[in-house]
Amino acid sequence: MSVSLPSSPELPTPSYPAVLLGTVEAAYARYEQQAAQFMQGFVAQSGQVYCGAGCFGCCNMPIRLSLAEAALIASVLSETEAKRVEKHAHKVIHNAHQARSEDEYVLGHRLKVGYCPLLGPDGACTRYAVRPTRCRDTYSAMPAVYCEAGAWEAMTPAERRAYQQQVRRTPGTDGETHFIEPLEQLSEPVWQECARAMQLAWQLEAWGDFWVLVTLARSHDFMGAITAGRKGEALKVARRLGLEHPELLELV
Repeated sequence: MSVSLPSSPELPTPSYPAVLLGTVEAAYARYEQQAAQFMQGFVAQSGQVYCGAGCFGCCNMPIRLSLAEAALIASVLSETEAKRVEKHAHKVIHNAHQARSEDEYVLGHRLKVGYCPLLGPDGACTRYAVRPTRCRDTYSAMPAVYCEAGAWEAMTPAERRAYQQQVRRTPGTDGETHFIEPLEQLSEPVWQECARAMQLAWQLEAWGDFWVLVTLARSHDFMGAITAGRKGEALKVARRLGLEHPELLELV
């Protein structure tokens, strides 16, 4: 499927409040320190972590983030990277409009939208230092085969029961999926900090899809409306750019 993108002049990236970017960076740093401490204790108590360098089984999953995080990512992208992200964002929007349920949306995202365009040929994230919170807190306590797209759908009923039993026996999980739950809980203060930073900078909050928000964060018209606190105008800009969807862009 080819996606037709609206043409737009190449302009310098919009400026973002330094305090907002600094808040995100500081929140990330605190999370990394706390996560490292947890991991050390987790492994010492016989917990297992199956994620590592070059493992990218989850890099085609939908990612939700704040506009504060998106602004940090947008601030470091090259023009070539930004164009790849924009193309990906339109594929995300198309999948969202086609999906008839959340499960269909997620599976379509993984199988049709595909891997993050910031993923390098060696399977490593090329913008690892500014990766979103959700990318930081997603770790598997079971073999990576369970992270692959379609793994659950391909299981027989007996295999699904065996998987669920293994999840319940595996330390660190929530008993429902194979991801390490405490790392997800540790990330909640990051989003709280991002929410406060957005309120201070713009008197509003924006949340949504990773690639959609990063693309919008590079739009002068969108960020101008955000900076002015004009939610309706920001939504109109997103709609004009073909990047508006109620599940993928939320202004509060």
